[in-house]
Formats: sequence, C-alpha cells, structure tokens
Amino acid sequence: MRESAAELEELQSLLDASLSGSSSHLQSIINSERTLNAGQLTRLLTGMCTLALSTVTAKGEPRISGADGHFLHGRWHFGTARTAAKARHLAARPAASVAYMRGEDLGVFTHGQVEILNPAAGDGEPAADWPDLLAYFKEFYGDDGFDWDNEVVFYRLHPHWMTVFAPDHGKLGVQ
Repeated sequence: MRESAAELEELQSLLDASLSGSSSHLQSIINSERTLNAGQLTRLLTGMCTLALSTVTAKGEPRISGADGHFLHGRWHFGTARTAAKARHLAARPAASVAYMRGEDLGVFTHGQVEILNPAAGDGEPAADWPDLLAYFKEFYGDDGFDWDNEVVFYRLHPHWMTVFAPDHGKLGVQ
C-alpha cells in the first residue's frame, strides 16, 4: 500500500459517490456489504494486475485489450508500446475504462481520463512524479526491461467513477 491518508480519503469519496450515483440495477448487485473500502482495496491491489482496457477508435468504435495495471496512490497506472493502437487511441481520445476481475470474487471497474506520464521527447514534460514511478516500474520489470524513453508510454487513469464488487470478504482475506 503506497497511499497517503489524503489519497485514501479521496479514493473513499470517489467510491462512495460512484456507488451512490449508480443505477438501481448496479446498486442491487453492489451494496455496502458487497464492496470494499479504500483501505481494503489498496491492500488487495498490489503488484501487477491484468487489466481489461477499453479505448475508442476515431470512428467511435470501442476496443478492448489487456494491460499490466499497477494501482499506486489510488490510481491505475499502465503502459504499452508507443506504437500500439491503444496508444494512438489514447493520444487522440484520452477517455478510458478499465476492469480488473478475479473470477467472481473481485471486480474493480473504473472510468476516467488518462494522463501521459512519460511523453516522447519534444512532446512535453514528464509528470512530476515520473522519476519515482519509473523507479517502481524498473524495480518491477527490470532496469533493462524496456527502452524506457522511446519504447514504452505509461499512463495514469484519473477516475471520475470507480466501483468495487466483492461479494465475500473472507475469500479475499480482508476484514
């Protein structure tokens, strides 16, 4: 868990607002007994989580693909090749959705806008916390896992909606 008290509070506010503003159908599936709070969620989402990432083409058609997700500071972070279709989609249309699921035991669903953390040379400045994030990614993938400046682009998803389905806390080992 890498979240500060303020980040946990912000995440909890987002989770609460997202669920309370959801449809009656969703609230019949996810309620206060079948969800997690921010602290529980951040304790579960450690290391790499395989995400289903949804982007939109120029024609407005949805596309879904996999991405290595890392939940850091209450936000999803993920990367891809700079030449990937999803990188082109996100450069033109930064709205994205991600889903992380562990069978029927856990579902984390998020909608928001991406921020590019490490733009290509000449395309702007990296995010202020990029050096810390880069150190984390290098520790995870290996220092020579990628050409970190030219081969990969990393994103942070700034969520405007996030909800968590967790029907059996015991199966997840959370209290």
